[in-house]
Amino acid sequence: MKDYNMDDYSALKGSTLIKGLASNEKMNFDSVEAASVFFARELDYVKAKAYEKKYPQLSALSFFPITSEIPEGAETATYYCYDIAGMASIINNYATDLPRVDIKGESHTANIKSIGDSYGYNVQEMRAARMAGKPLDARKSIAAKRASDYLINKIAFAGDKKNNLIGIFSEGNDIPHYVLSTVEVDGVQYTDWAHKNADQILEDINGMQKFTDKITMSVEKPDTLALPSYVYIDLATRRIPDTETTILSFIKSHAPYLKNFESFAELQDTAADVNPSGKNVAFMYTKDAEKFSMEIPLPFLQYPAQISKLETEVPCEARTAGLIIYYPLSMLLAYGI
Repeated sequence: MKDYNMDDYSALKGSTLIKGLASNEKMNFDSVEAASVFFARELDYVKAKAYEKKYPQLSALSFFPITSEIPEGAETATYYCYDIAGMASIINNYATDLPRVDIKGESHTANIKSIGDSYGYNVQEMRAARMAGKPLDARKSIAAKRASDYLINKIAFAGDKKNNLIGIFSEGNDIPHYVLSTVEVDGVQYTDWAHKNADQILEDINGMQKFTDKITMSVEKPDTLALPSYVYIDLATRRIPDTETTILSFIKSHAPYLKNFESFAELQDTAADVNPSGKNVAFMYTKDAEKFSMEIPLPFLQYPAQISKLETEVPCEARTAGLIIYYPLSMLLAYGI
């Protein structure tokens, strides 16, 4: 019988030889088509498994409003913020110069960028899976999805200045900053909540609410407070002296408008890749897609497998516009908690 090399297989597709190999229970994947038959079936399992695996939460993907309103083929998206211009006034009975009221709009453009990675299996890995009667290792697919999600999450916090993608900590995103109160301990001034008692922490939180209320004329009332993970744990476990009440429970009972308290690892001072400030940060915001959203025109997608030499590769893609912030005054950042 004639020996065939890899260059011969494109001409042999559909032949009785290849069909025979594909149906042979002892096949060793010496044919491209035989490998494809096996891999197509196995890939269904791999792709499903990628969505089942759980990892430490990516806070933006877990808690922020997510929208996919922009078509996946768009390169940019433009949105408008509107405001009222002009005022009414008292007039006389025969007035002809009525004051004009109108609306003015300011346009903003968000870039949309693709995120890509891939994973693959070589022929020997497929042979081994077939011989053992086990499915292909899905961890490669899981790793590819995790890498894509991690970058989208990172952009939601840190942005990407080079590609003009906005995040919570991006410069020029117009999110106000609140200056925390200080307390003196052993002659040293501190702003962090580890050195403050329940009343002092509540004063900071309600001060943040009052600040937003003042600068927006009571229009914005943030309903969510996100804290660094270990700050959240401290408040949830530290009891007020001589009581059974934790500081977090006390705050929940005495902070108007706040409905949600969340724990974000990305707000910690040690999360340098997403939080460039080097400080613990409190993020107060209104959880509403009308205020802001993480726009993902194309969620994580695994394309059909591509065979190249002795490896089968699966390209993966997602598209994101970062954060689109329609009402930056519905948010507030406090550094140094």
